[in-house]
Amino acid sequence: MLGELNDEQIEKLLSSQVTGRIACSNDGVPYIVPINYYYDGEKIIGHSVEGKKISIMRKNPVVCFQVDQITNIFNWQSVIAWGRFEEISDMEEKGKCMEALKARIRPFSAPGPDHTSHGLSGRAEDLGLHLQLIFYKIVLVMKSGRFENS
Repeated sequence: MLGELNDEQIEKLLSSQVTGRIACSNDGVPYIVPINYYYDGEKIIGHSVEGKKISIMRKNPVVCFQVDQITNIFNWQSVIAWGRFEEISDMEEKGKCMEALKARIRPFSAPGPDHTSHGLSGRAEDLGLHLQLIFYKIVLVMKSGRFENS
């Protein structure tokens, strides 16, 4: 059976996943890339280094975000959300974003010592000193979801 997710199911899927995809566009050419993210109930929080994705979103801040949960080809859920890219420049807010992302990603990382992959520092104080991370938010304005159950 195919169907639409209700608002509660959309929120649950956005909150339960850690990897989604951002779609952006530059001069009519689409670009989509996976990101690790944190959803705070209103916006997607992400991070990156300088690169194509950040350059495109700075030029055209209108983006689309997609996340899914696939059990198998006949059992899945997917959410698409539209929003606006906003770069975070305040150092205190960047530190809070880094800690929120680390806390969200940590349960999905390999067991062992505290990992600092994905460019996330072990300490918020390293931002701006040893790390040139760009933190951003996607302020969501519209969401849609679909599912299939067999």
